[in-house]
Amino acid sequence: MRNYVISWLFILLPALGPYSHVSAQSWEFIKEKNGIRIYTCKQEGENLKSYKGVTDIKAPAEKVFTMIEDVNNTEWWDKNLTQIRVLRYEKNKRAQYYLVYDLPWPVADRDLCVDVAVTYDPLTGSGKIMATPMSGVIPEQSDKIRIRNYRQTWTVTAVGRESCHVELEGYVDPAGSIPDWVSNMLITDSPVKVINSVKTRMEK
Repeated sequence: MRNYVISWLFILLPALGPYSHVSAQSWEFIKEKNGIRIYTCKQEGENLKSYKGVTDIKAPAEKVFTMIEDVNNTEWWDKNLTQIRVLRYEKNKRAQYYLVYDLPWPVADRDLCVDVAVTYDPLTGSGKIMATPMSGVIPEQSDKIRIRNYRQTWTVTAVGRESCHVELEGYVDPAGSIPDWVSNMLITDSPVKVINSVKTRMEK
């Protein structure tokens, strides 16, 4: 059940916040699977670790970036979402959306509001998708736990015309009664799953 919480957040937060405080730390290599390298980093003042997944995909950067950026294309997102409400979408500029994720009893459902900012270079197809939590848009509900502390960034960089380099970097606190050590363990597996989902679709 706890794994669902983390997996959902990796898939649904295509980008989050600046990383000046993260990049100053030392990344520790954890493992590699399906050509995807996973790193974690302990942040000062935080109990949970930051994560970073890195891979190369044999597909044009523009094609990869388009799939990740489009919040109306949710086929590769987690199927346990009970609600995906797009509040705003301007292609390659900005998006806002509200999400509700159904978790098995007795774990409370999670919800969150996300504000996404996008930078994109149409000449190369490279781009960055950054998001932050958004408040004051959807009222909180007593039967759900609101996610507030997270950040995540997708970065797609062209490597020639038919391949690209992809990084997924971030931090997420699922809140509620999920032990920190469980969350830290899961962040080494969930980035692999979501990046592999993109990689598999793009390299068909």
